[in-house]
Amino acid sequence: MLARKSIIPEEYVLARIAAENLRKPRIRDRLPKARFIAKSGACNLAHKNIREQGRFLQDIFTTLVDLKWRHTLVIFTMSFLCSWLLFAIMWWLVAFAHGDIYAYMEKSGMEKSGLESAVCVTNVRSFTSAFLFSIEVQVTIGFGGRMMTEECPLAITVLILQNIVGLIINAVMLGCIFMKTAQAHRRAETLIFSRHAVIAVRNGKLCFMFRVGDLRKSMIISASVRIQVVKKTTTPEGEVVPIHQLDIPVDNPIESNNIFLVAPLIICHVIDKRSPLYDISATDLVNQDLEVIVILEGVVETTGITTQARTSYIAEEIQWGHRFVSIVTEEEGVYSVDYSKFGNTVKVAAPRCSARELDEKPSILIQTLQKSELSHQNSLRKRNSMRRNNSMRRSNSIRRNNSSLIVPKVQFMTPEGNQNTSES
Repeated sequence: MLARKSIIPEEYVLARIAAENLRKPRIRDRLPKARFIAKSGACNLAHKNIREQGRFLQDIFTTLVDLKWRHTLVIFTMSFLCSWLLFAIMWWLVAFAHGDIYAYMEKSGMEKSGLESAVCVTNVRSFTSAFLFSIEVQVTIGFGGRMMTEECPLAITVLILQNIVGLIINAVMLGCIFMKTAQAHRRAETLIFSRHAVIAVRNGKLCFMFRVGDLRKSMIISASVRIQVVKKTTTPEGEVVPIHQLDIPVDNPIESNNIFLVAPLIICHVIDKRSPLYDISATDLVNQDLEVIVILEGVVETTGITTQARTSYIAEEIQWGHRFVSIVTEEEGVYSVDYSKFGNTVKVAAPRCSARELDEKPSILIQTLQKSELSHQNSLRKRNSMRRNNSMRRSNSIRRNNSSLIVPKVQFMTPEGNQNTSES
C-alpha cells in the first residue's frame, strides 16, 4: 500500500523483500534413517498384506505367548468364563430333560427332602444354581449344597468331560502366563551396550570397538558376540538388495569365540581385508548408508534359558579417533566397576584414512603418532608455562602485600637539634 501511494519507491520494496528472503535460511528437515534394529534391540520391521492368517492359529501356544499382556489377560479370563457358562447350560439342560426343575417347583418344602435321590444334581433349581455348580465342579470348590447322584449316567459323563476340559484350560493358560513372565528378552534388559562405537588404532591396526556389560551378578554362560553389517547394495546384474547382511569377524584370542562376561568388555573387530569397513575412511563414514548390528547370545545361569540381546550402530553413532575410558579399578583387593563412565570416550590419535590406505602406506600411522606426540609435548609446555606465570604472579602479589605491611620510620626533632629516630 505504501508503494502504491508513492510514499516508498516500488524498487526499494522489491529489493527489501528479496534481501529478507535471502537472509532466511532454507532448512529442509532431514528424514531420519530407517534402522533395521533399534537401540533397544527391537526389530524395526512391519509385516503387511499377510494373506494366510490361519498359520498363526496352527501354532496357537506361540501366538498366545507373543500377544500383549492385556490381550493375554482378556483371553485368560474369557476362557474360564466361557467354559463355566457352557457347562452351566449343559447342567441346566440335564436337569431340565430329567424334570428336576419342575419337580422342585411342584413339590412343597416338606416333600423336597424325598427328591434328593430322584434328581441328577441336588439343589439345581435354575440357571443360576447350574452356573454355581459348574464353577464348583471345574475349580473343585465343593461347598456341599449341590452334589451328584447315581440317577443320571449323562450327568456323570458331563462331569468327566468338564473336569478334562478344565484341566486342559488350566494347563494351557498357566503355561502361557509362565512363558510370558520367563521370556528370554526380560533377561536381556540388564545386558547393556555402549551408546556409541569407536574406531581407533589398536596394535597397529584400525579397529572397530564397542563396549558390552552385564548389570546382574548372575552370569551369562557361553556368551558369544556376533557382528553384522546391513546395507543396501546393488549386484553387477542390477539387482537391488535392500538388506544385505555381511558377517564381521570378532577379534577374540580364545578359539571357542566365547567371552567371560563377568565385567564390562570392549569387543574389538580388526578392520582388515575381510572387513566391509576396509575401504571406508573418516570422511566417507559420514555419507555411508550402513548399520552395524551387534548380537549377544548366551544361557542364563539361574533359569537355563537362552537369551539374546541386540543393538545397532549407524554411521552417526560411530566416533572416529576415540577410545573408551577405563572403568574397572582395584580397590582394597576387589575389582570395582564404575558404570557412570560406561559409554565415556576420549579422543586419541588415529589416521583419518581407510584401512586399505593404511596397509598400503604404513608411514601414515607413524606420522600421525609423531604429530600427536608433538602436539602433546606442546600442550605440556603451554601448561608448564602457564603454571610458571601463575606462580610468578602469586609471588609478586605476595611481595606487594608484604611491602605494604612494612612500618615507616618517623624522625623526631629535639630542641637541642638532635634527631631521634623511632619506629611506631
